[in-house]
Amino acid sequence: MTGLDGGIFNTLLLAGAAFAAGALNSVAGGGSFLSFPALVFVGIPSVVANATNTVALFPGQLAAAWAYRHDFPRIEGLRPAVIIGASTLGGALGALLLIFTPERAFNAVVPWLLLFATLLFASSKRLVPWVKQRFRVGPATLCLVQFLLSIYGGYFGGAMGIMMLALFGLFGINDIHSANALKTLLGGLLNAVAVGCFILAGAVSWGPAAIMLVSAVGGGYLGARLARRMPPDRVRQGVILIGAVMSVAFFIRG
Repeated sequence: MTGLDGGIFNTLLLAGAAFAAGALNSVAGGGSFLSFPALVFVGIPSVVANATNTVALFPGQLAAAWAYRHDFPRIEGLRPAVIIGASTLGGALGALLLIFTPERAFNAVVPWLLLFATLLFASSKRLVPWVKQRFRVGPATLCLVQFLLSIYGGYFGGAMGIMMLALFGLFGINDIHSANALKTLLGGLLNAVAVGCFILAGAVSWGPAAIMLVSAVGGGYLGARLARRMPPDRVRQGVILIGAVMSVAFFIRG
């Protein structure tokens, strides 16, 4: 039983997971902790599931980037084309790395990727200020690290937004709206390239992707509307719990 072969249950599971993922991403991030495991649960191979998940959640990033269009910061000492090029090249390399990763090897690394992303998400509120107090980066380092993060983003991407916000803080972009705007734009661009690679490689399961895409957009819209009414700490705790449960489940599965 794969994709939509399981009938209405699989369809509702994918739609519900994507809706919740879109809402989480608009409030706190971590939506992939729900949407990616849902795809694997219904029987889609993990590499295809990861590619499909990227495609399904991608339009929400574009919408968020448009919403932030007035907040993009000026990057002192660095031309925008350079960091955009680093992000798109990294995203393409990460996507190609995923495409050429054997299914068995990716299955082995997925639990560790989920665990890493969960621990990073859980520790970010303390870790990011600690790092910012001790390190500063210049334009060249910013570009290099963004390139490396983009490879990770094209390959898997869990908690990538947190790492990008930390990097921008080290560079001195401390306004949260400006940092979020840049994160959303670069994340959207690298995922755009990754999506193109996945489509050309035939690595997308289009039936589930279509269902999840619509649901994720709806969840993102609702999440954005309700964001100010939700206690952020409670939402973060829920994301951490989900990530921990999914990490354990994939370790057991592996």
